[in-house]
Amino acid sequence: MSGRLSGKTAVITGGASGIGRATVELFLAEGANVVIGDVQDALGASVAQTSPNAVYQHADVTREADVKALIDAAVERFGRIDILFSNAGAAERDEGFASIDEASFNRVMQLHLASALYGIKHAEPHMRAQKSGAIITTSSVAAEGTTYGPILYSIAKSAVLHMTRLAAVRLAADKVRVNAIQPGLIATAIFGRALGLDQETSEAKAAVMGSIAELMQPLPVAGQGRDIAEAVLYLASDASRFVTGQSFCVDGGLTAGQVPNPEGGVFKPLADLFGVDPA
Repeated sequence: MSGRLSGKTAVITGGASGIGRATVELFLAEGANVVIGDVQDALGASVAQTSPNAVYQHADVTREADVKALIDAAVERFGRIDILFSNAGAAERDEGFASIDEASFNRVMQLHLASALYGIKHAEPHMRAQKSGAIITTSSVAAEGTTYGPILYSIAKSAVLHMTRLAAVRLAADKVRVNAIQPGLIATAIFGRALGLDQETSEAKAAVMGSIAELMQPLPVAGQGRDIAEAVLYLASDASRFVTGQSFCVDGGLTAGQVPNPEGGVFKPLADLFGVDPA
């Protein structure tokens, strides 16, 4: 199937690399017009050059004015905005509660929570007026468990989920749908960047991240940006016309639980402790 987004215009933040770029590429292949927002100007411009239906604009999503400008650009260039994918973000270093300060709290909340709020705020009037629209926010498996991410990141992504539900209920009367995507361990450059590596080195290390992810989840395959993009496509398209206020977890089964030990199943550690043969 192709053309699932024909005639639709999408704004995608963080669209220059990783999950965002994979989503931009898939949306363009499905017939959408796409406005790409990012702070990686060279990468963003190169993505936009692949299609006459793509436009790149520098956008620091921690600044409300930049988010508004992206949405305004979509309306000015293509006449409407049908889809908003608030995807921009970054992996964060882990730290204990005692190490958290006001500056780090504000930075993480602005990037991961406020940016999505700004997107909803400025997309809402256009979507309400046209009586249609799909907004997809990016949460994380870290919103579900206490061991899937750093403290501040996990708090922010949990808040994104609740904000998504609030927006879904408030905007439903005008047929604007709002849903969240929850990626698991996805092999992208975001983790290397969080550790201070440059983009090129981080991209090269992404495959290593994928091999590690295979060992941490039930499904023994590395998650790719395209896996998330396909889920976002569903939430953005008319195929999900009856879906709103939901979170879509795409994680290889990570949040479902760990794989039991093949020799003794879930009771193997306990059997070892008691000196019993689980068979």
